[in-house]
Formats: sequence, structure tokens, C-alpha cells
Amino acid sequence: MNTEQALVLLGGLTPSQFMKRHWQKKPLLVRHAFPDFVPCVGRAELVALAGTEGVESRLIIDSDKGWKMKHGPLRKRSLPPFSQKKWTFLVQGVDLHHDGVHALMEQFRFVPDARLDDVMISYATDGGGVGPHFDSYDVFLLQAQGQRRWRIGRNRDLTLQPGVPHKLLQNFEAEDEFVLHPGDMLYLPPEYAHDGVAVGECMTWSIGFRAPQKGELARELLLGMAEEASDGLGDALYRDPKQQAVSSAASIPQALGDFARQVVDQALQNPDLLACLLGEYLTEPKPNVWFETAATVPGLSGGIQLDRRTKMMYDERHIFINGESFRVAGKDARLLRELADERIVSALSWRSLGPDAKAALLEWACAGWLHAHTRP
Repeated sequence: MNTEQALVLLGGLTPSQFMKRHWQKKPLLVRHAFPDFVPCVGRAELVALAGTEGVESRLIIDSDKGWKMKHGPLRKRSLPPFSQKKWTFLVQGVDLHHDGVHALMEQFRFVPDARLDDVMISYATDGGGVGPHFDSYDVFLLQAQGQRRWRIGRNRDLTLQPGVPHKLLQNFEAEDEFVLHPGDMLYLPPEYAHDGVAVGECMTWSIGFRAPQKGELARELLLGMAEEASDGLGDALYRDPKQQAVSSAASIPQALGDFARQVVDQALQNPDLLACLLGEYLTEPKPNVWFETAATVPGLSGGIQLDRRTKMMYDERHIFINGESFRVAGKDARLLRELADERIVSALSWRSLGPDAKAALLEWACAGWLHAHTRP
């Protein structure tokens, strides 16, 4: 992507300007970010998706008796009448299930794939919403159908309301208010409070981003290190031929502490270990993602495109795909990076790959991670 080209979806800003001025700093309202926008997912299709096993969905109702929330699958008969006001249902990860939604999400790849998460679609009847809240991540709120009134503010007080089934701010103070029409979009940085209320029947698409938590990231990396260490450090035992008799038996010997530190240091001596574990973690598919395996080896002579559910990234030495890592170099590395960036490579590029890289791609094709190129 050309990061110096002005984009309509960013209100005429270039991606570089947007990232410098707004990303994680301040909101941006863009009128007609997607001119003449017509959603490729309608209400009926969204209802069907909400009732599907393995698809994350929620129903939220603002009733006279307070807020109510129900987790999916949400069968159509379990939803309130569409004529009833003040309710909404939300479907997470729609990009994993619909090519058109996935294609729209790709327009936001001026942010690294390692940060881009998914597209959530929310449907609401008149007055429906989830109440004043904040997200811990960046989000673009694209109005797809109807109208929604947004109130936003830089709330310093993030105290949550007690006794509510989802996280709502107790002391929300709005600083700005906008009514978004189809094709309009609002960007909000993390922890920027907002409250969106449907004006009539409406649908909003939320392009969300992931922000790894320190504790979660440390846990995943350390678990990976532990697995690698158990295989790579051998089974040498601690030995202490110079250990003297002790009068305080409960005191841990200094030499044993030194031995433990040496073990950890040895595990970290592999310069590629941390990089591999990070790349594998960032490309690991979500638990509800699965691929259709091929019974026979697909023909790929016409070129290759990644499956919309596939996560593929790279660093200076490795290719990462769906939680696996591979060391690559030379022409193969360049072409596989092209596949990760463009999510598609031509027949000419495919034919110029080395035998090991071709074999890997065939394995990925059989696993359903990529397919023969079918785009015009």
C-alpha cells in the first residue's frame, strides 16, 4: 500500500498523516468515507450468522427492568420482534465468514496485520445500543445502514456501573455528538468513551484492532520457551560434588539458584527463538476458526491467493502462517513476503519458487490455507 496517497476513507489524509496525527491520539470523523456505500451483508444474512455454532454473537436489550445480555448462538426465534425498540445484536469476526467484509477490512492494512483484528457487525432497532462504554483498542465505526447518533468524550473516570451484565461507564460525559449516515465513519483511539444509539433501524460495522496484553503475551511466549527448552536443553541433572554439610537445611543453595539461571540463559541463547514464538503467536488462528482440507492436491498453476481466514506475516528471517514458522531466504523469501503482503501471487511468481517452497505451498493448499487464484 502506498502510505503517501491520500485516501477518501481517511477524509483526504494519507495513511502516514493519519497515523501521525490521529492513531492512538484523537478521534477522526470522516463524512462519506465510503461514498454510496451498500452493505454486502443484510439483516437476514447477519441473523443467520448469529445463529451459527462457532460464531461469537451477543444480544443486548435495554429494558425497563435494566440491561439484559445473552450470548449466542442466537436463533432467529430467540430474538425480539424487529418492531420492538431498544435492542441490538452483535456478530464478531464477520470477515472470517464473508469475502466482501474481508475485502473491506483489507483497506485498513496501512496498520500492520499484527494489530488488525476483525470486523464486528451490530444490528439495532430504533433506540438500540450497548450503552456508554470504552474499548481497550482502536476502532473504526463505519455506518453501513440507517443512522446512529454517537456521543463521545475523553472520560478520565473509567469506573464501571455495578450489577450490569456488560461493561458500562458509570459517569459518562460527552464532549461531541455526531449522527452518522451510511458511508460515514468515526475513528476512536483506545479508552475513548462513546455511546451509540440507533436512529431507526441501523447497522454499524466496527473494524477493530488487537492489542496484546503484557501478561497474556508473557504467558504465551514463556509457555513456548518451556516447550522448546524441554526438547533442546537435554536431560542433564544438577550436580553438587562440593556441597558441604549444612546446619540450616531449609535454605536453598546458591549453586542451585545459579544452575536455574544458567538453564534460562541457555534457553534464550537461540537468537531466533523469541522471534519465532512471537510470529507463531500473532498468526495463531482464533479457536473458532477451521479450514476445509482438500482430498486431492489442488492445481495452483494459475496463481495463488490466501484463504480469508489465513494469517500470514514475516520478519527478517522467517515466514509465519497460521501459528507455524519457517526459515526462508533469497528469492523464496521475497516471493513469500509478497504473498503475505498482497495475499495473492501470480502464476509467474509461483513457477519461480524453489522446490522446498513449492512443497510447502502445496501442503498449505491441502490444509485449506490457500487456494488457486480466482480473482479477475
